[in-house]
Amino acid sequence: MQTASANKKMNYYDTISKGYEELHKEEQLKKLELIKKYLKVKQDEKLLDVGCGTGLTTSCWECRCYGIDPSKNLLAKAKRKHKNIIFKQAPAEKIPFENNFFDVVISVTAIQNFSDIEKGLEEIKRIGKDKFVLTFLKKSKKKGKIDGLIKKHFKIKKTIEEEKDLMYFM
Repeated sequence: MQTASANKKMNYYDTISKGYEELHKEEQLKKLELIKKYLKVKQDEKLLDVGCGTGLTTSCWECRCYGIDPSKNLLAKAKRKHKNIIFKQAPAEKIPFENNFFDVVISVTAIQNFSDIEKGLEEIKRIGKDKFVLTFLKKSKKKGKIDGLIKKHFKIKKTIEEEKDLMYFM
């Protein structure tokens, strides 16, 4: 069951879907460039992007890519642009894949939008094997909570403070 806050956020992203990349493309690609310095993904691995939006951060990998997002309008745009990626509409709190299905799970600047942060992180851990990269807005009012929950559920190998995000590599 989604909270009113989660519905409001989803409606916001559905509303801005047409101009989403104009608003966020440059900063998201900059974050992705930094992530790729520290995360090596093999061609035969499966990667899930949680909160994939229009597929910007999903489409840059040379492996089997999947993306989930609760916004149907952002996903529609992703599906039109990236035919080789499997996209599903789903919240982070209810990821529609089996345990340990993915070799790599990333979530770029989305965690602060989860309706239940701990449940979302538990789901990410459940469907992933051992490579995770999680980032969130460092100005988020939920920063302390998110930081604590990531440390509770994952063994962090590296933390990077980027211009707008905190990035955790596991």
